[in-house]
Amino acid sequence: MPAAGERSAARREATGRRLARFAALRGKAARPGEFWDVVAVTAADAEQARAYRQQLAEKLGRGELPLGARYHVFVDPPGPKIGNGGSTLHVLRCLEELYGDQWTSFIVLLIHSGGYSQRLPNASALGKIFTALPFGDPVYQMLELKLAMYIDFPSHMKPGILITCSDDIELYSTGLSETVTFDKPGFTALAHPSDLTVGTTHGVFVLDPSSFSGKGGLEYTSCRHFLHKPDVETMRQCGAVCLRGNSSQLSSSGDHSDSETGSECVYTDSIFYMDHSVAKQLLTFYKQMGTLCCEIDAYGDFLQALGPGATQDYTKNTSTVTQEEPQLAEVRQKLYSLLKGTALNVIVLNNSKFYHIGTTQEYLFHFTSDSKLKFELDLLPVAFSTFSEKAEPLDRSASIIQSILEPGCLIGPGSVIEYSRIGPEVSVGKNSIISGSHINLKVDIPSNCFLSSLSIKLNGQVNYVSMVFSVEDDLKKSVKLSDIHSLQFFGVSLLACLGLWGVKVSDQLFSGENTRLGLWTARIFPVCSTLSESVRMSLKMLNSVQHMSAFKLNGFKLLSVEEMLTYKDVEDMLKFRKQIYDEMRLQRQEEKSDL
Repeated sequence: MPAAGERSAARREATGRRLARFAALRGKAARPGEFWDVVAVTAADAEQARAYRQQLAEKLGRGELPLGARYHVFVDPPGPKIGNGGSTLHVLRCLEELYGDQWTSFIVLLIHSGGYSQRLPNASALGKIFTALPFGDPVYQMLELKLAMYIDFPSHMKPGILITCSDDIELYSTGLSETVTFDKPGFTALAHPSDLTVGTTHGVFVLDPSSFSGKGGLEYTSCRHFLHKPDVETMRQCGAVCLRGNSSQLSSSGDHSDSETGSECVYTDSIFYMDHSVAKQLLTFYKQMGTLCCEIDAYGDFLQALGPGATQDYTKNTSTVTQEEPQLAEVRQKLYSLLKGTALNVIVLNNSKFYHIGTTQEYLFHFTSDSKLKFELDLLPVAFSTFSEKAEPLDRSASIIQSILEPGCLIGPGSVIEYSRIGPEVSVGKNSIISGSHINLKVDIPSNCFLSSLSIKLNGQVNYVSMVFSVEDDLKKSVKLSDIHSLQFFGVSLLACLGLWGVKVSDQLFSGENTRLGLWTARIFPVCSTLSESVRMSLKMLNSVQHMSAFKLNGFKLLSVEEMLTYKDVEDMLKFRKQIYDEMRLQRQEEKSDL
């Protein structure tokens, strides 16, 4: 088996080829069978769906997507959350309503993007699938990258549905004569060799060890049993642990994480395909269920029912469920009965890597450190941005995406700036994220700072709010009122911060249901009339916490992050991005004419 560096170089080369194939299709009509019939993106609510449709329309208008496919945004039904499994069922119903029986002849890409991105809040307002990446001219977002990475699939796929999530990237290389083909009945999933620790947070395939070698680029095999987020002991007991490059030799020794030949690995999941016979069965099931009142996981609840080794033990296991609903066990049992005996085919991609960009830490690591992803995607330190030659030299580890940086500003190592204007007297510390902001004052932004600005509409008026946190703050954490002292803002107790800002602790402090008290629902961010003023106010709040000096927020209307998303003004945020885009285009034209 080639060394790790060679494998990474092969992935880079294969990725470059796929990006070039996609680039050649952008803005052009694909030939029949060359591209998806339908690209479906899910949204959590009507507001999110509107934002997605608007961004899709802009992309199509600018010729950034292949033409000919039907691009749809499908919003989850109102009511309780239904999870990505419920969303999958709902999309099948929407396709049937739109296209009648014709939908069963389509090749469909289904991208789950219905979350609120609490762990990467710069993607909360406009969606994870529209997260900008530091390459491309104009910059690619996750949507284009997904379409590019899967560009070889449609022409080797029978009608059916390929299911993926919006915050992960799968890069792989195969032999020249090897093709990833989705043409078998039932389910077909991609499998990636991963360290055992990765397996504890993913799905793990228990494969028949005699049916594949772990060598070469690609192997077709079948799965005996699918494990959902198993512990290491379970992986060993079920026979899921293999040795790299020699999978027929199941491993029983201690864990190695050097990722080289001979070290232990498990084969983990990413995207999966189902043919239309399965899709029709699932649609019939959904219609019979009527209303879903629980969260179904497309991975855990569909795939665990498959393969000859499946048992229904998992239907009662709620250890990986965030919220236990009474209907869940019943729905799982019905799905198990429906899908039991269905094949789970596995395409083992021996030289592949699964990358997740769903948290601030993952985002900063992959974009700014010497990560494999940065090498394999050829990510740039400056992408579609103006950065004056007269400015301070930019640290190679910083990442600037569609932004305008004025001469004199300083950007610290390991920081990401996206869709922003940074003035000449601004200094940004290390490992910070600045998104959608206009900073035109003299200010030192501390290291590990997360700053993201949103346009909002209140009573028909456009206003602005900027959220500021530490990149390490936990926005998902929620507590009871009696435990509010345990919430931390930039390493300081939120209670102490509220005292400095003159904000009273009461039932009115938090938005939404009063059972979820946390940084996400705390009404602490002031509404301002301009973008730059909102940034100034939020940075003053942060400064008061860092220096333990009072900065009173009296007289301001205060919103929580949750409310900012409810009132977000997508048009105005996209207008701000477009101004930067137009300036960049103009500058590029001037540079060309100078040459």
